[in-house]
Amino acid sequence: MKILYQGSPGAYSHLAAKELYPNAEIVACKTFDECFRKAEKDKTLKIIIPESNRITGNIGIEYLIFKHRLNIYAEYFHKIEHNLLALPGVKLKDINNVYSHAQALSQCSEFIKKNNLNENVRADTAGSAALIAKNKIKNDGAIASKLSAEIYKLDIVASNIENEKGNVTRFLIMGKTISQPDLEKGKYITSFLFKLKSKPAALYQSLGGFAINGVNLTKLQSFPETNSFSSYFFLCDLDGHIDDPRIQKSLEELDLHCEDFHVLGVFPADKFRDN
Repeated sequence: MKILYQGSPGAYSHLAAKELYPNAEIVACKTFDECFRKAEKDKTLKIIIPESNRITGNIGIEYLIFKHRLNIYAEYFHKIEHNLLALPGVKLKDINNVYSHAQALSQCSEFIKKNNLNENVRADTAGSAALIAKNKIKNDGAIASKLSAEIYKLDIVASNIENEKGNVTRFLIMGKTISQPDLEKGKYITSFLFKLKSKPAALYQSLGGFAINGVNLTKLQSFPETNSFSSYFFLCDLDGHIDDPRIQKSLEELDLHCEDFHVLGVFPADKFRDN
């Protein structure tokens, strides 16, 4: 199995992929777009993509989900532990500048402010660690994973510097081939996207079926259609399996109000949801 992720070796996506698929070939891509494009062309590939963070919200890859419509096979909630990395022997008092992804900098804002560090936004966390190792500037540090420290031979100057210790990122495992588990005992998530017909109160009317049938929506996010501020797609997750009669009735009701409807995947709910 080959798994693609966005970022440099040592990125949190890389770490999550190693935990989920320890025997897989894990390959880095420069951008999220590259991950999706390659997976769309090659059915043997899977990608692992960060979808949202408990602290800072959506990562911002919804437009790629809408565009490529890959199947979702699984979700994985990965605990994020940020660390300040620097060249060997460097102490916290020596560091003036810190480099990382915007999300990581935001998630460590209290530590950064407390230590009067100058923020520098880069494309990803692990790439920032690689930059520190390459430039060899004593006054520079990076916020990244412990795996990044190992890969780029950097010291961990400070551990677990995130603002909230319950910081978790939700990852999606996706690919071209359509596959879903049979309905058995257990908890499932059904994920889908839809575009409503243009009429007054369309969203209100379309969601009525879920309320009537007692179906719980866990995610409902709007996203504008390309080159439009008046036409929107909606990305939705619900508790349950699509073969459940209650959910089938709800989706049939929704479909009456839609111009476009697409099931992205049915997959087991991560055990983290029980916490």
